[in-house]
Amino acid sequence: MSPASPEVAAAPSPAAVPIATASANTNIALIKYWGKADEELAIPATSSLSLTLGGTRTTTTVSFDGGDGAADSVTINGTCPGETELARVSRFLDLVRARSGVTAPATVTSRASVPLAAGLASSAAGFAALAAAASRAAGMDLDDRALSRLARRGSGSATRSVFGGLVTWHAGHDDASSYAEPVACTMDLAMVVVVLSQKYKPISSTRAMRATMATSPLFPAWVEASGRDLQAALDAVGAGDLKRLGEVVEANALGMHATMIAARPGIVYWLPQTLAALHTIHTMRDEGAPVWATIDAGPNVKVLTEGARAEEVAAALRDRLPGTTVSARYPGGGVRIEEGP
Repeated sequence: MSPASPEVAAAPSPAAVPIATASANTNIALIKYWGKADEELAIPATSSLSLTLGGTRTTTTVSFDGGDGAADSVTINGTCPGETELARVSRFLDLVRARSGVTAPATVTSRASVPLAAGLASSAAGFAALAAAASRAAGMDLDDRALSRLARRGSGSATRSVFGGLVTWHAGHDDASSYAEPVACTMDLAMVVVVLSQKYKPISSTRAMRATMATSPLFPAWVEASGRDLQAALDAVGAGDLKRLGEVVEANALGMHATMIAARPGIVYWLPQTLAALHTIHTMRDEGAPVWATIDAGPNVKVLTEGARAEEVAAALRDRLPGTTVSARYPGGGVRIEEGP
């Protein structure tokens, strides 16, 4: 996929690929996306910044091979998803069908290497891979920006997983202006992922965003602060200042969760172990370790650190947080497409 190539959404020709496989890594937001200005188009209330992580790929195969009257067939990690998730995938496939001219139902097989719905951005990798595989199987030829815009319609954060490394998502104001693109970065970054729970979230991100926007008195202030945070983070990246980047990243995440907690009723994803992890990270930082916490919509904690010290940081967290699963993750690549026969 070349950033300069045009978006093509014409009906597929007889030579079009009937089946395609694509994979995408998850990403962790450093400056958060929380709340949608337009739910139908998945236009966010704020721009965001993320780091795509290696070794977290979801691989998805799509073929539009169903007969008349057949429904989409979807398998995720060897099982059929529930009605809500199936409907979400089918709605996304309807968008691909409408743009490509394909009318057949699809067969979708997906396997993820990260826990689902546990705050580790599984939907970002899942819908980025689905967007790439489905569009290619439908005969579409999308450049990176167009693929980013398409993936956004499945899951907002999926727009960032199209790209590797450090990525910014421009909130925009319509479909054309809301997309992600890579950010040049010379810093040696890594994330240490502390998994406290692999259970499904008690409330979906979509529902939690709606409730936060509608009822939290802190939401407008968080949106305003987030714009400043993004610029400060980009400035820190440009200057190669990890300490400044880490400070902004941690503050932005805590601000997002404070905004959710202030919703009515409050939305609290944290577990007691989440607070224990935060206190441990603060203690390690006081001791001189380059560690800053971030938390997405879930209880699990991610730690921004230097790549050269990531294994050291991971080992220290394992010792201090017994019973948790800790892994060092390094920047990973964007979407990969493998065309089927």
